Amino acid sequence: MPRPDTTDPARRLIAEYRALPADSDRKREIIAALDGDASAQPFLVSVVADAGEYDLARIECATVLRLWPPADPGLRHRAGRALLAALLDPEEDLVRQYAAMALGPYAAHDPGVTEALAAAARSDEDPLVQACARSALKEAGSA
Repeated sequence: MPRPDTTDPARRLIAEYRALPADSDRKREIIAALDGDASAQPFLVSVVADAGEYDLARIECATVLRLWPPADPGLRHRAGRALLAALLDPEEDLVRQYAAMALGPYAAHDPGVTEALAAAARSDEDPLVQACARSALKEAGSA
């Protein structure tokens, strides 16, 4: 396996992240440090998409992806779908809440996201997910 390029700060942080124990809170700190770094966006999408990842890291990724949606249309679509999968994961209510909040910038570009947010806003069993979905729809101009 090739060694990661540790001269780039984002690559160094990603390599550190991958070497950490599964439940290390340092993972959340690393995600926060990558905030706004476009080169780290594919990594952030992969973390939020992984249901087995540390929940606080997934939440941090959702927050970063909400604030800095990818400019690349393909990556933006993948990010929206990863957040959507997190929203639909019945195991992690807090991750679901943050995913719902993060989906606002993605709704205008993906009708499937808009439909899922509308369904969550109407009938999700978690009232906080409902509220977050309504907020995301409002942000997207779909409410």
